[in-house]
Amino acid sequence: MRNKLFLILLSTLFVMNTSAQDLAKKPAPGTGKYTIGNCINKFDMDKTVKTSVGYQYWFIDQNFLEDGQTVKMSVVGPNQASHAPHKHAGDEIFYVLEGTARFYLDGQTTTGGANTTFYCPENSEHGISNASDKELKYLVIRKYTKEAK
Repeated sequence: MRNKLFLILLSTLFVMNTSAQDLAKKPAPGTGKYTIGNCINKFDMDKTVKTSVGYQYWFIDQNFLEDGQTVKMSVVGPNQASHAPHKHAGDEIFYVLEGTARFYLDGQTTTGGANTTFYCPENSEHGISNASDKELKYLVIRKYTKEAK
């Protein structure tokens, strides 16, 4: 299971710049419409989504890939959290880019810095917060379930 998650993380990080954040509709798989133009997403501060504690930037949003896989960067201000610990369907992975994170999983807490991953199993109570007086920057890797149309 860990090897599978590690491979998923590595492959996701490899394609983390393959978003169509600016496209209204994603191309259909197998049509050859994935191009260098819509498969590269360079961070742009002007396209961030402000939050009450910092901001977010979607490298791969939930409507781009057919399977709902996403990669989002979250930035949280000093000693703050984007939300309280929670549960949801689907696994989630956090990858710390900068700063010190406090990780919470099913009643236990620990901290980790840059280049630390935190795996949150489906339906586990989990949370991440900034454990320092400097900005925390991390990737959120998650698959959203697609609704039937």
